Amino acid sequence: MAFKVIKPGLLALIQDLGRHGHQSIGLTTGGPMDEVAFRWGNALLDNHDNSPQIEITFGMLTLEAQADTSVAITGADLGATLNDRSITPWQTYAIKKGDILAFHQPVWGLRAYLAVKGGFLCEPTLGSVATVMREKIGGLTGKGDKLQKGDRLIYQAGTEHQQRSVPRLAIPDYSQTEIPVILGYQYQSFSVLERANFFSSDYKVSSNSDRMGYRLEGQEVHSNLKGIISEGIAYGAIQIPKDGQPIVLLQDRQTIGGYPKMGCVTRVGGSILAQQKPGDIIQFTPITVDQAEQERHLQMARLAQWR
Repeated sequence: MAFKVIKPGLLALIQDLGRHGHQSIGLTTGGPMDEVAFRWGNALLDNHDNSPQIEITFGMLTLEAQADTSVAITGADLGATLNDRSITPWQTYAIKKGDILAFHQPVWGLRAYLAVKGGFLCEPTLGSVATVMREKIGGLTGKGDKLQKGDRLIYQAGTEHQQRSVPRLAIPDYSQTEIPVILGYQYQSFSVLERANFFSSDYKVSSNSDRMGYRLEGQEVHSNLKGIISEGIAYGAIQIPKDGQPIVLLQDRQTIGGYPKMGCVTRVGGSILAQQKPGDIIQFTPITVDQAEQERHLQMARLAQWR
């Protein structure tokens, strides 16, 4: 059976952990903008880590259940309701046939994740269902379409439900404004003053931000390099174009680029950044590779121990 899409919202996409192994032919990975929230959604339901979910940006999505199941909601609080009763994220809910599940507008954060018991069932393209609209790949149709009114999101019906919630200490703090950065090998091309400006300044999230990258507005930063030969782009790379305004490249990033890079935000930092709305203020803070690995291992250990 399925959820029927009554209202599609601003941007609701089917995502799994991404389409890996195809960047050599120009295909980006896609996947959840907030990987921490995505992984917890599947953990709450004892799903496989890669089970497809719906990533809901900003809200305004309404679904009607056509069969019993169990769902988990994680990530941002988008004012969700179940049959007009307010519900909160980071826990599971029993769904009955005919129930109406709706997401309204952000209370805090920007992106919520809806997981269903067993995962949503749709056909993978190149090994993944991750939706990348720019590349017209993945999703329900395999052509990168966002959810539309009347779409049916297939799942395996079931009456089994366990009430679960994510431990408080494991829930990310989306009010955090400091984004950790691992310094890149082009870091030395920025003068001491430019580095100091970058790490001591506030940056505002531009309205021209999306799943491809977050454009920031604030203190200009300039490299001594006039340009570089185009090279592969890692997740979280902080490009500094000619106007000096940083761009943080995320899940739907291009596969190559030719601007100098200050470094990369971490996976955990990228998840926090992806929950910031246009107009929000952030800062960057440098960390070592060891610190980033410890941060990542702590997140994965919490998940594994909870499972």
